[in-house]
Amino acid sequence: MEAVAHLIETLLSPVIGLINKVLWDYVLVYGLLAVGLYFTVRLRFVQVRRFPHMLHVIGRGTDGDTAGISPFQALCTSLASRVGTGNLAGVAIALSVGGPGALFWMWCTAVLGMATAYAESALAQLYKVRDENGQYRGGPSYYMARGLKKKWMGVAFALCLLLTYGLVFSSVHANAMAQSLHSAFGFSQAQIATGLVLLTAVIIFGGLRTIARFAEWVVPFMSVGYLGLAAWVVFTHLGQVPDVLSLVLRSAFGLDAAAGGIFGAIAVAMLQGVKRGLYSNEAGMGSAPNVAAAATPVPHHPSSQGFVQSLGVFIDTLLICSATGFVILLSGVLGQGGDGVEITQNAMTVFFGGWGTYFVAIALFFFAFTTIIGNYSYAESNLLYLGGGRWSLLALRLAALAVIVWGVYSKVQLVWDAADAAMALMASINLVAIVMLSGVVIKLTRDYDRQLSEGRSPTFHIAQYPELGDGVDHEIWKEPVRRD
Repeated sequence: MEAVAHLIETLLSPVIGLINKVLWDYVLVYGLLAVGLYFTVRLRFVQVRRFPHMLHVIGRGTDGDTAGISPFQALCTSLASRVGTGNLAGVAIALSVGGPGALFWMWCTAVLGMATAYAESALAQLYKVRDENGQYRGGPSYYMARGLKKKWMGVAFALCLLLTYGLVFSSVHANAMAQSLHSAFGFSQAQIATGLVLLTAVIIFGGLRTIARFAEWVVPFMSVGYLGLAAWVVFTHLGQVPDVLSLVLRSAFGLDAAAGGIFGAIAVAMLQGVKRGLYSNEAGMGSAPNVAAAATPVPHHPSSQGFVQSLGVFIDTLLICSATGFVILLSGVLGQGGDGVEITQNAMTVFFGGWGTYFVAIALFFFAFTTIIGNYSYAESNLLYLGGGRWSLLALRLAALAVIVWGVYSKVQLVWDAADAAMALMASINLVAIVMLSGVVIKLTRDYDRQLSEGRSPTFHIAQYPELGDGVDHEIWKEPVRRD
């Protein structure tokens, strides 16, 4: 198995390196921030002025519409994908390579990304359809084909997502879990691979609703538990927090760099912060819209699900990633060696002794495992978009299980580089699409704002917007039947 993994790495490394060089160094770092800033300004800082409202649209009910999952299930399923190794291993890598300032650029990416996440998820809701089983399906491929009338673009995105979420990302999380579980408990690679394959198979063969129910229970538990422990570390070391914040800001703007190296230090910190921030919160990547479209929005308006997914970005980066960053910086272990999750484990050991390593291993297992499950749900939706049937779904499930085994046996650097390349291709296509559809997003937002200002629960009537044409399913967006 190790020989096969080495051969794959030798063949793929040059191609992956070229993709990352072009897209990350010249396109996405600035493109993501620019698109986020564009939507922030055009939507009048919607992620700030409507932040309290976000907490009101994440209910568990579906208002009688059983074709979709609840907004809370959609949030938990998207968080299952967002909250993963990026929150533990990814933050540690960003800080070790880009310095403490990378945390600041992760925050910037998240704040602006909340507006991007709102836009892409509102579009996914608007252009969703019912599948052959009567369940809602949608996502970037659908709004590219139905909104932009560019089916080729939707197909290209779906193929990228299948590669990224159906295959590559699962190997990333399996790789991180293998390192952590081996370090903490001494499990062998064979034991870890076998256990992960069996657990994953039980859930993904149950379909989207099984995944949503699983995420609804596990994600809140794991997120609150991890945040609680990190909060204890911060509150018991409040006196050091101002120094940590000062360090983050100085590093972000290269103020600690030697003369002549300021701009280089800023570039490195920004690159790592944006890359790891995007990898963690996925804003603009086009992943979360797939589950956003599967939800029954309450109230009955595309924008309401946009707010739910915007809140998901806040929870992922501004809460959970920040928690990891503060624990690492307060511990003083940065720069003392370690790779990825090992840095986070070493930091927890400073505060909690030997069992800190065990806690991180257990937390990473839950974070990474739920991410694998959430990622698979995205891949399944896009396979169905491409016309896949029962046998195609079986092939996807088997392939998803196979790459878990590959991830357990692969080296860290290639796995992360492959994830960066696949993510960059996906994000590039999606960012172009949502900017081209920005006029529709603005129209939806103004409609929602107007109804809120009138004291009404917003309801979207497609009959009032004939200019949207036949790309929108008129049966879904007619006036809903109220069930008292």
